[in-house]
Amino acid sequence: MTLMLVAGWTAFFQLGSSWWTLTVAAFLAVTFAQIALVAHDLAHRQVFRTTGTSARAGMIAGNLAIGMSYGYWMDKHTKHHANPNHDDLDPDVAPAVLVWSPEAAAARRGRFNRWLTRNQAWLFFPLLTLLGLSLRKDSIKSLRAGRVRQRRVESALLTAHIIGYLSALVAVLSPLQALAFFVVHQALFGVYLGLTFAPNHKGMPHPTGGEDFLRKQVLTSRNVRGGRLTDAALGGLNHQIEHHLFPSMPTPNLRRAQPIVQRYCAEIGVPYELTGLAESYSIALRHLHAVGAALR
Repeated sequence: MTLMLVAGWTAFFQLGSSWWTLTVAAFLAVTFAQIALVAHDLAHRQVFRTTGTSARAGMIAGNLAIGMSYGYWMDKHTKHHANPNHDDLDPDVAPAVLVWSPEAAAARRGRFNRWLTRNQAWLFFPLLTLLGLSLRKDSIKSLRAGRVRQRRVESALLTAHIIGYLSALVAVLSPLQALAFFVVHQALFGVYLGLTFAPNHKGMPHPTGGEDFLRKQVLTSRNVRGGRLTDAALGGLNHQIEHHLFPSMPTPNLRRAQPIVQRYCAEIGVPYELTGLAESYSIALRHLHAVGAALR
């Protein structure tokens, strides 16, 4: 990932003021998403045993390299792992631009919000183009509110990323080229990042909180079929069930754990969701459409 990042920015400066830099924007979008997946693994202590080393590497990968607060995301993601798909306790399904439960849809107020919920399945992929910017906005908001443990260090690294990124665009490209590079880079980054997370829980049951640990994690998660290429593209999150049962297990080992977990779930009668990649997106979209049905 470090080599990809260096190669991308080197190509950017070598090309200079050229529309060919839009190809670099697409390449860096993939690179940024892959670095975000590395930061995810660091947050789970899959790479280093100690919290301190993991946090330092995570801040370099998150704050400095891609402009997303490591501390903010780790806090949010920890809550998600503790109660996946829980309507009140999982921030990933909390009502926001999109809503994931009929109850949240019924509570929508305002003409625009209700229109958004009615059509959210159609708007899902277009809205992913804004995901990267949304995460940065929430990162800055969390840092300003003091909800991040190493606030000063994270703020300095995030500020360095933002200043360096925007300065590079303004210094090298024409104003129109800079705007196009920004739009292509951030939009593709958001879409790719969203596509790595969308198959994992969307459209799966929402627990009540009374389930035991195994059922709480397995029943709310979905695995995606695929080989090594799928593993690389989704950062191992296609083995979502195993990841939720053993969050500190290094990503390369999830594939090896998968048949063991699947056999055990069959033995104890716990449903084990396994689908293709395209089908996982279809399930998520059908769920979003069904949630907005009452408003239509």
